[in-house]
Amino acid sequence: MVRFDRAREPMNPRTLLVFRLSAIVAGVLVLALWWGRRPPVPVIEARQEAPPVMSRPDSSGAVTRRPAPVADPHGLLAGLQALLDRTGVRARETVLTFKDEAGLQRFLGRASGSQLEVLGQLSGLRSVRVRHRSFSALEAELIAHAGDYDAISANYTLGVPTVPVRENRAAVDQVPFGNQALGFLGVDTRRQENATWGRGVTIAILDTGVAGDPTLAGGRLSALDIGLGTTPGTGRDAGHGTAVAALAAGSSADAPGVAPGANLLSIRVTDANGTSDLFTLAQAIATAADAGARIINVSLGGHATAPLLDAAIDYAMGRGAVIVAAAGNDQAAALAWPAADPRVISVGAVDAIAQQVMFSNSGAQLQLTAPGYGVQTAWLDGARALVDGTSASAPLVAGAIAAVMSQNPGLTAQAAAQIVTQTASDAGVPGSDPAYGHGILNLDWAMNYQRTGYFDTAIATHFHDATHRQIQVVIQNRGGQAVTGLTLNVAGGATDTNLTLPSLMPGESYVAKAPVNEQALKSAGSLLYTTRLVNPPGLSDAVPDNNERRSVVIAP
Repeated sequence: MVRFDRAREPMNPRTLLVFRLSAIVAGVLVLALWWGRRPPVPVIEARQEAPPVMSRPDSSGAVTRRPAPVADPHGLLAGLQALLDRTGVRARETVLTFKDEAGLQRFLGRASGSQLEVLGQLSGLRSVRVRHRSFSALEAELIAHAGDYDAISANYTLGVPTVPVRENRAAVDQVPFGNQALGFLGVDTRRQENATWGRGVTIAILDTGVAGDPTLAGGRLSALDIGLGTTPGTGRDAGHGTAVAALAAGSSADAPGVAPGANLLSIRVTDANGTSDLFTLAQAIATAADAGARIINVSLGGHATAPLLDAAIDYAMGRGAVIVAAAGNDQAAALAWPAADPRVISVGAVDAIAQQVMFSNSGAQLQLTAPGYGVQTAWLDGARALVDGTSASAPLVAGAIAAVMSQNPGLTAQAAAQIVTQTASDAGVPGSDPAYGHGILNLDWAMNYQRTGYFDTAIATHFHDATHRQIQVVIQNRGGQAVTGLTLNVAGGATDTNLTLPSLMPGESYVAKAPVNEQALKSAGSLLYTTRLVNPPGLSDAVPDNNERRSVVIAP
Protein backbone atom coordinates (compact mmCIF):
# COMPACT_ATOMS: atom_id res chain seq x y z
CA MET A 1 0.00 0.00 0.00
CA VAL A 2 1.39 3.37 -0.99
CA ARG A 3 0.57 6.53 0.92
CA PHE A 4 0.78 9.61 -1.27
CA ASP A 5 1.13 12.91 0.59
CA ARG A 6 1.93 16.14 -1.23
CA ALA A 7 3.81 18.74 0.80
CA ARG A 8 4.19 22.48 0.53
CA GLU A 9 5.24 25.11 3.03
CA PRO A 10 2.50 27.67 3.83
CA MET A 11 3.16 31.31 2.97
CA ASN A 12 4.94 33.41 5.59
CA PRO A 13 3.29 36.72 6.62
CA ARG A 14 5.67 38.87 4.54
CA THR A 15 4.92 36.93 1.35
CA LEU A 16 1.18 37.08 2.07
CA LEU A 17 1.40 40.87 2.47
CA VAL A 18 3.12 41.20 -0.89
CA PHE A 19 0.40 38.98 -2.41
CA ARG A 20 -2.30 41.34 -1.19
CA LEU A 21 -0.50 44.50 -2.30
CA SER A 22 0.01 43.00 -5.77
CA ALA A 23 -3.70 42.18 -5.99
CA ILE A 24 -4.52 45.80 -5.20
CA VAL A 25 -2.21 46.97 -7.98
CA ALA A 26 -3.95 44.64 -10.43
CA GLY A 27 -7.33 45.97 -9.32
CA VAL A 28 -6.21 49.54 -9.94
CA LEU A 29 -5.25 48.60 -13.50
CA VAL A 30 -8.70 47.19 -14.21
CA LEU A 31 -10.39 50.21 -12.58
CA ALA A 32 -8.37 52.60 -14.72
CA LEU A 33 -9.55 50.77 -17.82
CA TRP A 34 -13.19 50.86 -16.73
CA TRP A 35 -13.00 54.60 -16.01
CA GLY A 36 -12.51 55.41 -19.65
CA ARG A 37 -10.70 54.17 -22.76
CA ARG A 38 -9.64 57.03 -25.06
CA PRO A 39 -8.13 55.83 -27.35
CA PRO A 40 -9.55 52.30 -26.82
CA VAL A 41 -7.20 49.89 -25.06
CA PRO A 42 -7.65 46.19 -24.23
CA VAL A 43 -8.93 44.79 -20.96
CA ILE A 44 -6.18 43.59 -18.67
CA GLU A 45 -7.58 41.28 -16.05
CA ALA A 46 -5.97 39.53 -13.09
CA ARG A 47 -8.48 38.44 -10.44
CA GLN A 48 -6.28 36.89 -7.80
CA GLU A 49 -4.22 37.30 -4.70
CA ALA A 50 -1.15 37.57 -6.85
CA PRO A 51 2.49 36.63 -6.42
CA PRO A 52 4.98 39.50 -6.14
CA VAL A 53 5.48 41.57 -9.31
CA MET A 54 8.91 40.84 -10.72
CA SER A 55 10.79 42.54 -13.56
CA ARG A 56 13.20 40.65 -15.75
CA PRO A 57 16.91 41.55 -15.42
CA ASP A 58 18.75 42.74 -18.50
CA SER A 59 21.97 41.11 -19.72
CA SER A 60 23.97 42.87 -16.99
CA GLY A 61 21.70 41.56 -14.28
CA ALA A 62 20.16 44.95 -13.55
CA VAL A 63 16.40 45.12 -13.20
CA THR A 64 14.81 47.38 -15.79
CA ARG A 65 11.28 48.56 -16.51
CA ARG A 66 9.89 49.79 -19.80
CA PRO A 67 8.04 53.11 -19.49
CA ALA A 68 4.41 53.32 -20.62
CA PRO A 69 4.05 54.27 -24.31
CA VAL A 70 2.77 57.72 -25.21
CA ALA A 71 -0.31 56.20 -26.89
CA ASP A 72 -1.24 54.47 -23.62
CA PRO A 73 -2.56 57.27 -21.37
CA HIS A 74 -3.54 54.99 -18.50
CA GLY A 75 -0.20 53.19 -18.33
CA LEU A 76 -1.95 49.85 -18.77
CA LEU A 77 0.68 48.33 -21.04
CA ALA A 78 3.35 49.01 -18.43
CA GLY A 79 1.03 47.26 -15.98
CA LEU A 80 0.62 44.38 -18.41
CA GLN A 81 4.37 43.97 -18.64
CA ALA A 82 4.53 43.75 -14.86
CA LEU A 83 1.77 41.11 -14.89
CA LEU A 84 3.59 39.07 -17.52
CA ASP A 85 6.87 39.26 -15.62
CA ARG A 86 5.62 37.95 -12.30
CA THR A 87 5.95 34.41 -10.98
CA GLY A 88 3.11 31.94 -11.48
CA VAL A 89 2.74 32.63 -15.22
CA ARG A 90 4.09 31.08 -18.40
CA ALA A 91 7.17 33.13 -19.31
CA ARG A 92 6.70 35.50 -22.28
CA GLU A 93 3.16 34.25 -22.92
CA THR A 94 -0.09 36.17 -23.28
CA VAL A 95 -3.69 35.06 -23.76
CA LEU A 96 -5.49 37.32 -26.24
CA THR A 97 -9.27 37.35 -26.70
CA PHE A 98 -10.88 39.19 -29.60
CA LYS A 99 -14.17 41.05 -29.90
CA ASP A 100 -15.22 39.11 -32.98
CA GLU A 101 -14.07 36.44 -35.42
CA ALA A 102 -12.93 39.08 -37.93
CA GLY A 103 -10.55 40.57 -35.37
CA LEU A 104 -9.13 37.13 -34.62
CA GLN A 105 -8.55 36.39 -38.29
CA ARG A 106 -6.87 39.76 -38.85
CA PHE A 107 -4.49 39.02 -36.00
CA LEU A 108 -3.65 35.55 -37.32
CA GLY A 109 -2.81 37.11 -40.65
CA ARG A 110 -0.47 39.63 -39.01
CA ALA A 111 1.13 37.22 -36.55
CA SER A 112 2.80 35.07 -39.20
CA GLY A 113 5.09 37.94 -40.15
CA SER A 114 5.69 39.34 -36.67
CA GLN A 115 7.64 38.43 -33.55
CA LEU A 116 4.48 36.96 -31.99
CA GLU A 117 4.30 33.16 -32.10
CA VAL A 118 0.82 31.61 -31.89
CA LEU A 119 1.09 28.57 -29.60
CA GLY A 120 -2.59 27.68 -29.49
CA GLN A 121 -5.97 28.79 -30.77
CA LEU A 122 -9.53 28.45 -29.44
CA SER A 123 -11.72 29.58 -32.31
CA GLY A 124 -14.98 28.99 -30.44
CA LEU A 125 -13.79 31.37 -27.72
CA ARG A 126 -12.00 33.76 -30.12
CA SER A 127 -8.77 33.39 -28.17
CA VAL A 128 -5.12 32.62 -28.84
CA ARG A 129 -2.09 31.77 -26.77
CA VAL A 130 0.89 33.82 -27.88
CA ARG A 131 4.59 33.85 -27.09
CA HIS A 132 6.29 37.21 -27.61
CA ARG A 133 10.02 37.29 -28.32
CA SER A 134 10.13 40.80 -26.87
CA PHE A 135 7.56 42.83 -25.02
CA SER A 136 8.01 45.66 -27.53
CA ALA A 137 6.53 43.43 -30.26
CA LEU A 138 3.43 42.75 -28.17
CA GLU A 139 3.26 46.41 -27.18
CA ALA A 140 3.32 47.55 -30.81
CA GLU A 141 0.55 45.08 -31.74
CA LEU A 142 -1.73 46.17 -28.91
CA ILE A 143 -1.31 49.87 -29.58
CA ALA A 144 -1.83 49.54 -33.33
CA HIS A 145 -4.89 47.25 -33.14
CA ALA A 146 -6.40 47.92 -29.72
CA GLY A 147 -9.90 48.05 -31.16
CA ASP A 148 -9.77 44.35 -32.08
CA TYR A 149 -9.27 43.13 -28.51
CA ASP A 150 -11.80 42.15 -25.89
CA ALA A 151 -9.43 40.95 -23.15
CA ILE A 152 -5.77 40.27 -22.42
CA SER A 153 -4.22 38.29 -19.58
CA ALA A 154 -1.12 36.43 -18.58
CA ASN A 155 -1.19 32.66 -19.04
CA TYR A 156 -1.35 31.73 -15.36
CA THR A 157 -0.02 28.37 -14.27
CA LEU A 158 -2.12 25.75 -12.49
CA GLY A 159 -1.11 22.61 -10.67
CA VAL A 160 -2.17 19.59 -8.66
CA PRO A 161 -3.18 20.88 -5.20
CA THR A 162 -0.45 20.30 -2.64
CA VAL A 163 -0.85 19.57 1.08
CA PRO A 164 0.99 21.88 3.52
CA VAL A 165 3.30 20.33 6.08
CA ARG A 166 2.49 22.82 8.82
CA GLU A 167 -1.11 23.42 9.81
CA ASN A 168 -2.13 26.90 10.96
CA ARG A 169 -5.63 25.96 12.10
CA ALA A 170 -6.29 24.47 15.51
CA ALA A 171 -4.71 21.04 15.69
CA VAL A 172 -7.14 18.11 15.49
CA ASP A 173 -6.65 14.40 14.99
CA GLN A 174 -7.62 13.61 11.40
CA VAL A 175 -9.02 10.13 10.81
CA PRO A 176 -8.28 8.43 7.44
CA PHE A 177 -10.92 6.62 5.40
CA GLY A 178 -8.89 3.78 3.97
CA ASN A 179 -11.24 1.85 1.69
CA GLN A 180 -14.42 2.95 3.51
CA ALA A 181 -15.23 6.24 1.75
CA LEU A 182 -18.24 4.87 -0.15
CA GLY A 183 -19.74 3.37 3.00
CA PHE A 184 -19.35 6.73 4.72
CA LEU A 185 -21.30 8.30 1.84
CA GLY A 186 -24.17 5.86 2.22
CA VAL A 187 -23.36 3.26 -0.45
CA ASP A 188 -23.94 -0.39 0.46
CA THR A 189 -20.93 -1.87 -1.31
CA ARG A 190 -21.68 -5.38 -0.02
CA ARG A 191 -24.81 -5.47 -2.18
CA GLN A 192 -23.06 -3.58 -5.00
CA GLU A 193 -26.09 -1.30 -5.16
CA ASN A 194 -24.12 1.22 -7.20
CA ALA A 195 -23.03 -1.23 -9.93
CA THR A 196 -25.03 0.54 -12.65
CA TRP A 197 -24.75 4.10 -11.34
CA GLY A 198 -23.50 6.49 -14.00
CA ARG A 199 -24.49 4.31 -16.98
CA GLY A 200 -24.89 6.42 -20.10
CA VAL A 201 -23.14 9.45 -18.60
CA THR A 202 -19.64 10.64 -19.51
CA ILE A 203 -17.34 12.20 -16.91
CA ALA A 204 -14.34 14.10 -18.27
CA ILE A 205 -11.18 13.91 -16.16
CA LEU A 206 -8.99 16.97 -16.83
CA ASP A 207 -5.79 15.96 -15.11
CA THR A 208 -2.38 14.31 -15.53
CA GLY A 209 -3.76 11.61 -17.83
CA VAL A 210 -5.43 8.33 -16.85
CA ALA A 211 -3.63 4.99 -17.06
CA GLY A 212 -5.36 1.71 -17.79
CA ASP A 213 -6.31 -0.20 -14.65
CA PRO A 214 -8.62 -3.14 -13.84
CA THR A 215 -10.93 -0.79 -11.90
CA LEU A 216 -11.49 1.19 -15.13
CA ALA A 217 -12.00 -1.84 -17.36
CA GLY A 218 -14.97 -2.55 -19.60
CA GLY A 219 -14.20 -0.19 -22.45
CA ARG A 220 -15.39 2.81 -20.46
CA LEU A 221 -12.14 4.79 -20.67
CA SER A 222 -11.22 6.93 -23.68
CA ALA A 223 -8.84 9.84 -24.15
CA LEU A 224 -8.44 12.97 -26.26
CA ASP A 225 -5.13 14.65 -27.07
CA ILE A 226 -5.04 18.46 -26.95
CA GLY A 227 -1.29 18.54 -27.50
CA LEU A 228 0.07 16.95 -24.33
CA GLY A 229 -0.50 13.29 -25.20
CA THR A 230 -2.94 10.92 -23.58
CA THR A 231 -0.84 8.82 -21.21
CA PRO A 232 0.48 9.90 -17.81
CA GLY A 233 4.07 11.08 -17.54
CA THR A 234 6.70 9.81 -15.13
CA GLY A 235 6.77 12.57 -12.50
CA ARG A 236 5.69 12.46 -8.88
CA ASP A 237 2.12 13.44 -9.75
CA ALA A 238 1.77 11.15 -12.77
CA GLY A 239 -0.72 8.83 -11.05
CA HIS A 240 -2.95 11.66 -9.92
CA GLY A 241 -5.34 11.46 -12.88
CA THR A 242 -5.72 7.69 -12.48
CA ALA A 243 -6.52 8.12 -8.79
CA VAL A 244 -9.13 10.77 -9.57
CA ALA A 245 -10.76 8.69 -12.31
CA ALA A 246 -11.04 5.64 -10.04
CA LEU A 247 -12.76 7.63 -7.29
CA ALA A 248 -15.33 8.88 -9.79
CA ALA A 249 -16.01 5.59 -11.58
CA GLY A 250 -13.83 2.71 -10.38
CA SER A 251 -15.46 -0.74 -10.36
CA SER A 252 -13.06 -2.97 -8.40
CA ALA A 253 -13.36 -3.65 -4.67
CA ASP A 254 -9.86 -2.35 -3.90
CA ALA A 255 -10.31 0.93 -5.82
CA PRO A 256 -14.06 1.60 -5.85
CA GLY A 257 -15.73 4.64 -7.35
CA VAL A 258 -19.14 6.17 -6.92
CA ALA A 259 -20.41 5.57 -10.48
CA PRO A 260 -18.77 2.44 -11.93
CA GLY A 261 -21.21 2.41 -14.84
CA ALA A 262 -20.07 5.83 -16.13
CA ASN A 263 -17.86 6.43 -19.15
CA LEU A 264 -14.61 8.31 -18.59
CA LEU A 265 -12.98 10.78 -20.96
CA SER A 266 -9.39 11.55 -20.04
CA ILE A 267 -7.84 14.82 -21.23
CA ARG A 268 -4.29 15.36 -20.11
CA VAL A 269 -3.71 19.02 -19.22
CA THR A 270 -0.29 18.86 -17.52
CA ASP A 271 3.12 19.11 -19.17
CA ALA A 272 6.28 17.12 -18.47
CA ASN A 273 6.77 19.11 -15.26
CA GLY A 274 3.29 18.33 -14.01
CA THR A 275 2.16 21.93 -14.59
CA SER A 276 -0.88 23.19 -16.45
CA ASP A 277 -2.03 26.69 -17.36
CA LEU A 278 -5.15 28.74 -17.84
CA PHE A 279 -5.23 28.47 -21.64
CA THR A 280 -4.78 24.68 -21.58
CA LEU A 281 -7.52 24.26 -18.98
CA ALA A 282 -9.91 26.44 -20.97
CA GLN A 283 -9.11 24.42 -24.10
CA ALA A 284 -9.74 21.15 -22.25
CA ILE A 285 -13.06 22.37 -20.81
CA ALA A 286 -14.29 23.35 -24.28
CA THR A 287 -13.01 20.09 -25.80
CA ALA A 288 -14.72 17.99 -23.13
CA ALA A 289 -18.02 19.79 -23.63
CA ASP A 290 -17.82 19.36 -27.40
CA ALA A 291 -17.10 15.65 -26.92
CA GLY A 292 -20.34 15.18 -25.00
CA ALA A 293 -19.08 15.08 -21.42
CA ARG A 294 -21.82 16.30 -19.12
CA ILE A 295 -19.63 16.33 -16.00
CA ILE A 296 -16.13 17.84 -16.12
CA ASN A 297 -13.87 17.14 -13.14
CA VAL A 298 -10.96 19.50 -12.45
CA SER A 299 -8.84 18.32 -9.53
CA LEU A 300 -6.22 21.03 -9.99
CA GLY A 301 -6.21 24.77 -9.60
CA GLY A 302 -4.38 28.04 -9.24
CA HIS A 303 -4.59 31.42 -7.62
CA ALA A 304 -5.63 33.46 -10.65
CA THR A 305 -8.32 33.62 -13.28
CA ALA A 306 -8.97 35.59 -16.45
CA PRO A 307 -11.74 36.25 -19.00
CA LEU A 308 -10.85 33.15 -21.04
CA LEU A 309 -11.58 30.76 -18.17
CA ASP A 310 -14.82 32.60 -17.52
CA ALA A 311 -15.76 32.16 -21.19
CA ALA A 312 -14.81 28.46 -21.16
CA ILE A 313 -17.09 27.81 -18.18
CA ASP A 314 -19.92 29.61 -19.98
CA TYR A 315 -19.22 27.56 -23.11
CA ALA A 316 -19.41 24.24 -21.24
CA MET A 317 -22.55 25.17 -19.34
CA GLY A 318 -24.17 26.28 -22.57
CA ARG A 319 -23.65 22.73 -23.85
CA GLY A 320 -25.25 21.16 -20.81
CA ALA A 321 -22.14 20.35 -18.77
CA VAL A 322 -21.33 21.05 -15.12
CA ILE A 323 -17.82 21.57 -13.79
CA VAL A 324 -16.74 20.06 -10.48
CA ALA A 325 -13.48 21.37 -9.02
CA ALA A 326 -11.23 20.86 -6.00
CA ALA A 327 -11.35 23.75 -3.52
CA GLY A 328 -7.58 23.54 -2.95
CA ASN A 329 -5.31 22.49 -0.10
CA ASP A 330 -3.80 25.82 0.97
CA GLN A 331 -5.54 25.90 4.38
CA ALA A 332 -6.76 29.29 3.18
CA ALA A 333 -9.96 31.29 3.52
CA ALA A 334 -10.32 31.46 -0.26
CA LEU A 335 -10.83 28.80 -2.92
CA ALA A 336 -8.48 28.03 -5.79
CA TRP A 337 -9.64 28.72 -9.35
CA PRO A 338 -11.71 27.39 -11.07
CA ALA A 339 -13.42 26.24 -7.84
CA ALA A 340 -13.76 29.88 -6.76
CA ASP A 341 -16.12 30.57 -9.66
CA PRO A 342 -19.70 30.53 -8.29
CA ARG A 343 -20.95 28.52 -11.31
CA VAL A 344 -18.57 25.65 -10.48
CA ILE A 345 -19.42 22.87 -8.00
CA SER A 346 -16.54 23.45 -5.58
CA VAL A 347 -15.63 20.65 -3.18
CA GLY A 348 -13.71 20.66 0.09
CA ALA A 349 -12.45 17.73 2.15
CA VAL A 350 -13.59 15.95 5.32
CA ASP A 351 -12.12 13.03 7.25
CA ALA A 352 -13.74 9.77 8.39
CA ILE A 353 -15.47 11.38 11.39
CA ALA A 354 -16.86 14.27 9.31
CA GLN A 355 -14.30 16.84 10.42
CA GLN A 356 -13.17 19.44 7.92
CA VAL A 357 -9.62 18.44 6.98
CA MET A 358 -7.25 21.13 8.18
CA PHE A 359 -5.69 21.82 4.78
CA SER A 360 -9.02 22.15 2.94
CA ASN A 361 -9.71 25.68 1.69
CA SER A 362 -12.79 27.49 2.95
CA GLY A 363 -14.87 30.28 1.46
CA ALA A 364 -18.31 31.61 0.71
CA GLN A 365 -18.23 29.95 -2.73
CA LEU A 366 -17.72 26.43 -1.32
CA GLN A 367 -20.59 24.17 -2.38
CA LEU A 368 -19.91 20.74 -0.84
CA THR A 369 -17.47 18.61 1.09
CA ALA A 370 -16.59 14.93 0.61
CA PRO A 371 -13.97 12.41 1.79
CA GLY A 372 -10.45 13.73 1.25
CA TYR A 373 -8.11 12.21 3.83
CA GLY A 374 -6.40 8.83 3.52
CA VAL A 375 -8.78 7.66 0.77
CA GLN A 376 -7.83 4.43 -1.01
CA THR A 377 -7.79 4.53 -4.80
CA ALA A 378 -5.88 3.40 -7.89
CA TRP A 379 -2.40 4.56 -8.90
CA LEU A 380 0.00 3.69 -11.70
CA ASP A 381 1.00 0.12 -12.62
CA GLY A 382 -1.96 -1.41 -10.79
CA ALA A 383 -0.87 -0.03 -7.42
CA ARG A 384 -3.29 1.19 -4.76
CA ALA A 385 -2.64 4.41 -2.83
CA LEU A 386 -4.00 6.39 0.09
CA VAL A 387 -4.49 9.95 -1.11
CA ASP A 388 -5.10 13.19 0.76
CA GLY A 389 -6.62 16.35 -0.61
CA THR A 390 -9.61 18.02 -2.19
CA SER A 391 -8.41 16.35 -5.40
CA ALA A 392 -9.98 13.17 -4.02
CA SER A 393 -13.14 14.93 -2.82
CA ALA A 394 -14.10 16.45 -6.18
CA PRO A 395 -14.38 13.21 -8.23
CA LEU A 396 -16.61 11.65 -5.57
CA VAL A 397 -19.05 14.50 -6.17
CA ALA A 398 -18.61 14.19 -9.95
CA GLY A 399 -19.51 10.50 -9.67
CA ALA A 400 -22.52 11.34 -7.52
CA ILE A 401 -23.90 13.71 -10.16
CA ALA A 402 -23.45 10.99 -12.80
CA ALA A 403 -25.22 8.49 -10.52
CA VAL A 404 -28.24 10.76 -10.03
CA MET A 405 -28.45 11.40 -13.79
CA SER A 406 -28.37 7.69 -14.63
CA GLN A 407 -31.19 6.90 -12.22
CA ASN A 408 -33.34 9.76 -13.50
CA PRO A 409 -33.42 9.62 -17.32
CA GLY A 410 -33.81 13.02 -18.92
CA LEU A 411 -32.41 14.88 -15.93
CA THR A 412 -29.86 17.54 -16.89
CA ALA A 413 -26.43 17.68 -15.31
CA GLN A 414 -27.29 21.03 -13.72
CA ALA A 415 -30.47 19.61 -12.18
CA ALA A 416 -28.60 16.54 -10.90
CA ALA A 417 -25.91 18.77 -9.36
CA GLN A 418 -28.63 20.74 -7.60
CA ILE A 419 -30.07 17.53 -6.14
CA VAL A 420 -26.64 16.42 -4.92
CA THR A 421 -26.12 19.82 -3.29
CA GLN A 422 -29.57 19.99 -1.69
CA THR A 423 -29.28 16.48 -0.21
CA ALA A 424 -25.98 17.07 1.58
CA SER A 425 -25.72 16.27 5.28
CA ASP A 426 -25.50 19.53 7.18
CA ALA A 427 -22.25 19.99 9.10
CA GLY A 428 -20.56 22.68 11.15
CA VAL A 429 -22.62 25.82 11.67
CA PRO A 430 -26.29 25.05 10.86
CA GLY A 431 -27.03 25.87 7.22
CA SER A 432 -24.51 26.67 4.51
CA ASP A 433 -21.13 27.82 5.82
CA PRO A 434 -17.61 28.51 4.47
CA ALA A 435 -16.07 25.33 5.94
CA TYR A 436 -18.57 22.73 4.68
CA GLY A 437 -20.59 24.56 2.04
CA HIS A 438 -24.09 23.07 1.90
CA GLY A 439 -22.76 20.04 3.79
CA ILE A 440 -21.19 16.63 3.26
CA LEU A 441 -22.06 14.57 0.19
CA ASN A 442 -24.77 12.00 1.05
CA LEU A 443 -25.34 9.44 -1.69
CA ASP A 444 -28.05 7.53 0.15
CA TRP A 445 -30.18 10.66 0.37
CA ALA A 446 -29.40 11.85 -3.15
CA MET A 447 -30.42 8.53 -4.68
CA ASN A 448 -33.67 8.26 -2.69
CA TYR A 449 -34.79 11.85 -2.42
CA GLN A 450 -38.07 11.32 -4.31
CA ARG A 451 -38.95 7.77 -3.25
CA THR A 452 -42.46 7.68 -1.87
CA GLY A 453 -42.60 5.38 1.15
CA TYR A 454 -38.89 5.84 1.90
CA PHE A 455 -38.30 7.17 5.43
CA ASP A 456 -35.03 8.43 6.83
CA THR A 457 -34.97 11.01 9.58
CA ALA A 458 -31.50 11.94 10.82
CA ILE A 459 -29.47 13.98 13.25
CA ALA A 460 -27.06 15.74 10.91
CA THR A 461 -24.81 17.68 13.26
CA HIS A 462 -24.25 19.27 16.66
CA PHE A 463 -23.08 22.86 17.02
CA HIS A 464 -22.12 24.59 20.25
CA ASP A 465 -23.37 28.19 20.22
CA ALA A 466 -21.32 29.61 23.09
CA THR A 467 -22.83 33.08 22.68
CA HIS A 468 -26.34 31.85 23.43
CA ARG A 469 -25.22 28.96 25.68
CA GLN A 470 -26.93 26.41 23.50
CA ILE A 471 -26.23 23.19 21.70
CA GLN A 472 -27.90 23.32 18.30
CA VAL A 473 -28.98 20.01 16.78
CA VAL A 474 -29.79 19.89 13.06
CA ILE A 475 -32.55 17.40 12.19
CA GLN A 476 -33.11 16.48 8.52
CA ASN A 477 -35.94 14.62 6.81
CA ARG A 478 -34.04 12.66 4.18
CA GLY A 479 -37.02 10.60 3.07
CA GLY A 480 -39.63 11.05 0.39
CA GLN A 481 -42.61 11.79 2.65
CA ALA A 482 -43.53 14.25 5.39
CA VAL A 483 -42.96 13.10 8.98
CA THR A 484 -45.03 14.20 11.98
CA GLY A 485 -44.54 13.32 15.65
CA LEU A 486 -40.75 13.39 16.03
CA THR A 487 -39.17 13.88 19.46
CA LEU A 488 -35.56 14.58 20.42
CA ASN A 489 -33.77 13.71 23.65
CA VAL A 490 -30.68 15.78 24.48
CA ALA A 491 -28.52 14.42 27.32
CA GLY A 492 -25.44 16.24 28.57
CA GLY A 493 -24.02 17.93 31.64
CA ALA A 494 -26.12 15.76 33.98
CA THR A 495 -29.33 17.12 32.43
CA ASP A 496 -31.84 15.70 29.98
CA THR A 497 -34.01 17.76 27.68
CA ASN A 498 -36.91 16.33 25.69
CA LEU A 499 -38.07 18.34 22.70
CA THR A 500 -41.13 17.88 20.50
CA LEU A 501 -40.25 18.67 16.89
CA PRO A 502 -42.51 20.16 14.20
CA SER A 503 -43.62 18.26 11.12
CA LEU A 504 -40.88 18.06 8.51
CA MET A 505 -41.54 17.98 4.78
CA PRO A 506 -39.24 15.88 2.51
CA GLY A 507 -35.82 17.54 2.39
CA GLU A 508 -36.61 19.93 5.20
CA SER A 509 -34.21 20.68 8.07
CA TYR A 510 -34.95 21.92 11.58
CA VAL A 511 -32.55 23.31 14.18
CA ALA A 512 -33.47 22.15 17.69
CA LYS A 513 -31.88 24.04 20.60
CA ALA A 514 -31.12 22.89 24.13
CA PRO A 515 -29.36 24.78 26.94
CA VAL A 516 -25.73 24.13 27.83
CA ASN A 517 -24.68 24.30 31.47
CA GLU A 518 -21.80 26.71 30.95
CA GLN A 519 -20.75 26.53 34.60
CA ALA A 520 -20.42 22.75 34.45
CA LEU A 521 -18.66 23.06 31.09
CA LYS A 522 -16.16 25.56 32.46
CA SER A 523 -15.54 23.42 35.53
CA ALA A 524 -15.07 20.14 33.65
CA GLY A 525 -13.41 21.59 30.54
CA SER A 526 -15.66 19.48 28.32
CA LEU A 527 -19.07 17.84 28.32
CA LEU A 528 -20.33 14.80 26.40
CA TYR A 529 -23.66 15.35 24.65
CA THR A 530 -25.80 12.52 23.34
CA THR A 531 -28.86 13.17 21.21
CA ARG A 532 -31.50 10.59 20.26
CA LEU A 533 -34.17 11.11 17.63
CA VAL A 534 -37.36 9.12 18.21
CA ASN A 535 -39.59 8.45 15.21
CA PRO A 536 -43.38 8.21 15.52
CA PRO A 537 -44.83 4.70 15.97
CA GLY A 538 -45.14 2.65 12.80
CA LEU A 539 -42.44 4.47 10.87
CA SER A 540 -39.62 2.19 9.70
CA ASP A 541 -36.44 4.23 9.37
CA ALA A 542 -34.21 3.11 6.47
CA VAL A 543 -31.04 4.30 8.23
CA PRO A 544 -31.62 4.02 12.00
CA ASP A 545 -27.92 4.51 12.78
CA ASN A 546 -28.19 8.24 12.07
CA ASN A 547 -30.87 8.71 14.75
CA GLU A 548 -28.26 9.01 17.50
CA ARG A 549 -25.23 11.26 17.71
CA ARG A 550 -22.57 11.98 20.29
CA SER A 551 -20.19 14.88 20.48
CA VAL A 552 -17.92 16.52 23.01
CA VAL A 553 -18.38 20.21 23.70
CA ILE A 554 -15.08 21.87 24.62
CA ALA A 555 -15.00 24.89 26.90
CA PRO A 556 -13.98 28.07 24.99
